Amino acid sequence: MPKEKSKQKWSQDVTDNSDAMDLKQGVFKQRSAKKIADSLKKSSEQSDRRKASPFQSAMSMLSCYINRAGKHLSKSRLATLDRAKDELRKDFGREPKR
Repeated sequence: MPKEKSKQKWSQDVTDNSDAMDLKQGVFKQRSAKKIADSLKKSSEQSDRRKASPFQSAMSMLSCYINRAGKHLSKSRLATLDRAKDELRKDFGREPKR
């Protein structure tokens, strides 16, 4: 018996129903890199189910989203999400040393 095709990809399911943290609805659709980073930071710090540090959990969710949606994102959207990574590093005091 063939498997019924899911209407939703597994990566979207991870984004929507992560067992590690509860994300604000539409977090990755926001236009501001700062707002995306702030929302991920808040979610990761409030989660009691994550297995890694809040920084690692937040960065992991953002990276997962970028990697899974990457080829379908516009250049400007991808640039915003990449800036969100930099904002996350700032929020957690993990800026690269120069």
